[in-house]
Amino acid sequence: MRKWWSPFKKVWKFIVLLLLLLLTFSYAMFQGGFVSWFLFYSFLPFAIYSFALSFYSLSGIEVIRNIEKSTYNAGEPLRVMVTVKRRSSFPLFYLFIADQLDDILMNTHQQKKTKVLILPGFKKEFSFDYVIDKLPRGEHLFHSFTLKTGDLLGLIEKEVSYPIENKVIVYPAYTDLLYRPFENPFDQGMTASRERVQRDTSMAVGIRDYQPGDRFSWINWKASAKRNEIMTKEFEQRQSHDVFLVMDCVPDKRFEAIVSFTASMQRAVLKKGARMGLLTVSDQRSFYPLGGGEKQQQLLLFHLAKIRAKANASFDKVLETEGLFVQQTVSFLLVTTQLTKSLIEKASFLGQRKGKITLFLIKGEKEAPTSAELSLIAMANARGVRVIMVHEGDYAAAFSEVNF
Repeated sequence: MRKWWSPFKKVWKFIVLLLLLLLTFSYAMFQGGFVSWFLFYSFLPFAIYSFALSFYSLSGIEVIRNIEKSTYNAGEPLRVMVTVKRRSSFPLFYLFIADQLDDILMNTHQQKKTKVLILPGFKKEFSFDYVIDKLPRGEHLFHSFTLKTGDLLGLIEKEVSYPIENKVIVYPAYTDLLYRPFENPFDQGMTASRERVQRDTSMAVGIRDYQPGDRFSWINWKASAKRNEIMTKEFEQRQSHDVFLVMDCVPDKRFEAIVSFTASMQRAVLKKGARMGLLTVSDQRSFYPLGGGEKQQQLLLFHLAKIRAKANASFDKVLETEGLFVQQTVSFLLVTTQLTKSLIEKASFLGQRKGKITLFLIKGEKEAPTSAELSLIAMANARGVRVIMVHEGDYAAAFSEVNF
């Protein structure tokens, strides 16, 4: 209905402007005298400007959005500089400019609003800026600009939209952790190992395809020449430090804490020299096989930046239905905010085949465990599932000691 009425509305306002001009002129002609002619000549400049504005096009305006960088970390401020350039110096009484952001950014706190009212006059170039104080995690889009102007009488209005898109990736906030690999069941004890991931490079037991993170000295040049692809030596490992992490994506108020802790852990694990894989089941299943190095880190961070808590199945159902847990010599780490009997049973069953399973239970900053959770932790301990309680904002304590 609005689209149908819009062109008629513009024509109607133009007709009203003509009628007003004719009325004031007729009044001056028939009435005569100083007052009537003063009224006509006083109205004449406004009418002329309105007529001129009706033929002025906003499409000749160039709008530039300048963002310093395309990647940020959650909680960082973002400053946007907007520059407007006009081809002509046609006087504009006002210019309303609105930067159209996605809904998440629009609801965040801003030092200056994304909508401004400027009095450009004869200026051909002017600018303004605004700052989003704390960026939320995610992939955010800046869609377009909306420009509006009009005359003093409010009869002639101009509006145009410029589809100028920018995109920023906001990675989850992270904490620098000192990762201490937990010993596997074929090692003695259940404490956290402080040693860096090591391979016994004095004895090569085979060859395999090159993987990111392999050292240059491990390349088997003879095998690489025969197969026409890079092959590396496979060394005997003293113990497995490969880590596979499964993250709970069920909607929860502490989901951002889960993502932040997962991001902190993957940085710490990869920095330690180990390989890491990740599984998330949200609105869709995302599986990242074991890998190491900077490339794997960026791949996981990019995924964690966009992940949303939209899982339909509970975390224990994910453990029950996934078939990837047949891998050997991998430490499984589970991250969740909800500890249930069914989850412990599934983790215990997995632990019978894979060895010790570590479950990180994310709690609020000063949130104490409930009596039901304490009972479940005791049951998990009895069934061989290691439970580590992690409080939001104190992720470094996760590897300071093993607690049940």
